[in-house]
Amino acid sequence: MARPIWTGTLSFGLLNVPVSLMSGERRIDLHFRMLDSRDKNPVRYERVNAETGEEVPWKDIVKAFEYDKGSYVVLEQEDIKSAAPESHETVEVETFVDASAIPFQYYEKPYILVPAKKAEKGYVLLRETLKATGQAGIARVVIRTREYLAAVLPRDDALMLMLLRYPQELVDPAEHRLPEGESADYRISPKELEMAKQLIASMSGEWDPSGYKDEFRERLEKVIRDKMKADGTVAKPDDSEFEAPEGAATNVVDFMALLQKSIGSNKRTPAKKSAEGDDKPAAKKAAAKKAPAKKTAAAKKAPADKPAAKTAKAPARKAAKGTARKAG
Repeated sequence: MARPIWTGTLSFGLLNVPVSLMSGERRIDLHFRMLDSRDKNPVRYERVNAETGEEVPWKDIVKAFEYDKGSYVVLEQEDIKSAAPESHETVEVETFVDASAIPFQYYEKPYILVPAKKAEKGYVLLRETLKATGQAGIARVVIRTREYLAAVLPRDDALMLMLLRYPQELVDPAEHRLPEGESADYRISPKELEMAKQLIASMSGEWDPSGYKDEFRERLEKVIRDKMKADGTVAKPDDSEFEAPEGAATNVVDFMALLQKSIGSNKRTPAKKSAEGDDKPAAKKAAAKKAPAKKTAAAKKAPADKPAAKTAKAPARKAAKGTARKAG
């Protein structure tokens, strides 16, 4: 089973759902190595000084921004870290919008949110509510060291996290020379329009993605297999099954109370503050009136939150360090 990118929480209102962030795509590109044609040894890429031609060791390499031709401002690791977001293990849903209002060009990359053990209730609650309302949760999420804008959407039994492009990343079509006006302005007759509609109708069918394959890749794989002859067996990596860590026991949380608090708040209060007792006085009085059974449920939830948070930080830090090494 694939390993999660990070393990943390999906947060909306005062509800926290422990989840793992899993990749929603599978790269099937064929990767090639560059070889020296004379002896078939791999060609190694080296970091060399553009002026002297000498190899530069990693310890002497720094990152810099070229603000003008040949002019740079050097950034230390601390400078980059100071701009990085603080939260690395939370999908913070900030608002809900009509899912159909998000233009397709904003969607960039899919991920799957998988609930931790005993977190199914909150997960299903959000999934079914989004299905019933046609809404999408707009959130911010940190993957490795970069913060992304994302949409949380239901898909069958899953909650999908779709990374979104920022408006600044999109090119306005108006920047290009495009044919404006109506069809009549281009001497398109009504008969031509009708024939085009008939053609589209004759070619119409149901969307079935399983009917489409990367034919170039299949043909290239056949060429490789033919060349490999007898010896070409490649061992698959050993991906042991990953079990999501024990998260907060969200199945025993008083969801009605949390939902009412979230709706009654003018501004969303993070769940951590609620757990630490930073609620408003009115909320404290309401909590004091709760039945003993509900207090017990809340007490069970509090200690369980800590292991999930601690477990979540380790993968995020490792991923961030690994990214820094590669980029450095």
